[in-house]
Amino acid sequence: MKRTIKDLKNIKDKRVLLRCDFNVPLDNYGDILDETRITASIPTIKYLNDQNCKLIICSHLGRPKGYDKFLSLFPVAVCLMKYFPGKVKFCPKVVGDEVKRDIAKMKDGDILVIENLRFDPREEANDLSFVKELASYADIYVDDAFGVAHRKHASNYGVALKLPNAIGFLIEKELKVFDEAFKNPKRPFVAIFGGAKIKDKLPLIENVIGKADTILIGGGMAYTFLLAKGINIGKSIVDLSLVDEAKNILAKAKKAGTKIILPVDHVALRNGRVVKPIVLETDMVGLDIGKGTIKLFSAEIKKAGQIVWNGPLGKYEDKAFRKGTFKIAKAVAKSSAYSIVGGGDSVGAINTLGFAGCVDHLSTGGGASMKLMEGKTLPAIEVIDTL
Repeated sequence: MKRTIKDLKNIKDKRVLLRCDFNVPLDNYGDILDETRITASIPTIKYLNDQNCKLIICSHLGRPKGYDKFLSLFPVAVCLMKYFPGKVKFCPKVVGDEVKRDIAKMKDGDILVIENLRFDPREEANDLSFVKELASYADIYVDDAFGVAHRKHASNYGVALKLPNAIGFLIEKELKVFDEAFKNPKRPFVAIFGGAKIKDKLPLIENVIGKADTILIGGGMAYTFLLAKGINIGKSIVDLSLVDEAKNILAKAKKAGTKIILPVDHVALRNGRVVKPIVLETDMVGLDIGKGTIKLFSAEIKKAGQIVWNGPLGKYEDKAFRKGTFKIAKAVAKSSAYSIVGGGDSVGAINTLGFAGCVDHLSTGGGASMKLMEGKTLPAIEVIDTL
């Protein structure tokens, strides 16, 4: 069992470095569009702040190539000021003398947010010099950044090896939810997988075979499976190198008693026009599940005792091809099943429709949750001390 912040004793007066995942969406003016990832770590921040430690918060935001004023964590610090009035300050540097001076001025109960970690290229490289610099600012390290737990970066992997450490409430919850869902699933267990890249999802599907009762597959990845069954997919996206692997997975699922359901109709493009065929013709590109598939998938969701969903069911970013994802999001939200939703577009659909309160667990980490669903460990969690 990994050590949690509740296992940390006598941290008053201590400097605590807290790694959060504040990779929030911003508009063109730098305003935060969705505070979900910030509010998800508020319980951890509040608990640590209540212990009267000196709390230094770090995070990444976006994929900057060096300094980028449009990806500053300043708006995040301002957002945190609403929750902790009079306690939060912002340092516009990642490391260096200014950070050291600001930390030296901190009093017990103060919160300091430092600038975007990825402004320094050493962060993603897990560079030892950067690790040592970050570690020198604190006495204790706490990881609550589930969204990057599958990465070996300086601020979540390297620093954890240098300091006494623990996980925050957010990571603790994520680990418990996925562990319980796959070790003791509520039945019938229905898994829903979408997205364009079949290569990313094959390990996940293989791990779920034998655990789930039914697997619903949509999105671009579905067309490789359809081709594997000898069904015409027109000009739809396909990974020809994985057709045989898809055949093997279908055979494994049948042998294990896990039912795999693929789309039975489509929303497609034909010469620039949207069409809705049952069978795709040679000049069609399938981009969403059709009405019949929505009905078929929804019926399975309605019978479920537990649902795990990762990935959109069509070309979600295009309004003409997001109906399938929205309809499945609605079905999941209305279901009486215990529901877990992970992955940016899946969570985005739930939030857009206002159904967040109807889902039991919205995961804050698409990549990390996928690794857990694959049955793999997360490097940033593995380095945390055990009790």
